[in-house]
Amino acid sequence: MKNLTYILISVFLLTFQSCGMYSFTGADTGGASTFQVNFFENAADIVEPGIDRDFTNRLQDLIQNQTNLSLTNSGGDLVYEGEIVDFYEAPMTATSDNRAAQNRLTITVQVRFFNSLEPNNDFDRRFSFYYDYPAGAQLRGAVLDTALDEIFNRITQDIFNASLTNW
Repeated sequence: MKNLTYILISVFLLTFQSCGMYSFTGADTGGASTFQVNFFENAADIVEPGIDRDFTNRLQDLIQNQTNLSLTNSGGDLVYEGEIVDFYEAPMTATSDNRAAQNRLTITVQVRFFNSLEPNNDFDRRFSFYYDYPAGAQLRGAVLDTALDEIFNRITQDIFNASLTNW
């Protein structure tokens, strides 16, 4: 009985000791310890007030929550910068009498990522996503908040995956 207790304790300790080697997000920060997210200005033809600030904050929060990197204002090992380049609505589906049944909001963000420790991982590319909503709804208030939430969740996760995962 005493040997069984020692074996169970050993297995228990080894199990929890080995858990530190894995990341649930798949993030690979290399030797980086800091990151910075410069303000993503809204350069789209249609300017929705505040989305530039909200997007910048969402990207910062995602990286902080899914890595052990520290946020800095300058000199970060990893640097994210860019701008919101498209914010547009378009009808998506029509009814039998040629009226829109559904509209789509699409947002595109141009991102430049710089990794001072591994410059081969740098990139400059666009990330885009959309949200469909009923044509009878106005794109403001709760509809706009839901749309931005879904779009920003997807775009920031795509940026995170492109910059910090090797999947």
